Amino acid sequence: MTKRETDTLEAHFEQARATPPQMPAGMMDRLIADALAAQPAPAIGGWRGFWRAIGGAPALGGLITATAVGFWIGVAPPSGLPDVATQIITGGDDYIVADATSLDTYTSDLTAFGWDLDEG
Repeated sequence: MTKRETDTLEAHFEQARATPPQMPAGMMDRLIADALAAQPAPAIGGWRGFWRAIGGAPALGGLITATAVGFWIGVAPPSGLPDVATQIITGGDDYIVADATSLDTYTSDLTAFGWDLDEG
């Protein structure tokens, strides 16, 4: 861009800044009324309110599946993950991870950072 084109463009910007657009009277009221009409009704109390709050049957199915899988992996972990549930139940410091080729012993990291002392 040349200096002349830049000056012309800047003059147009100055003119636009000098006269900002005004919203027509009553437009904000209509806009707010439309927005309120588009919002869902307030939650109903009791089980229907709970059902609506979690998202209905698909969401409940996802919650149940995630809970079951988390419990399953926590109690019977795959061979590549440490068996933390057994360590917590028995209170041992070491736990064994069964690998396809060998058995390796790992030291627990549950108390390595002083998380057990944070409860105070």
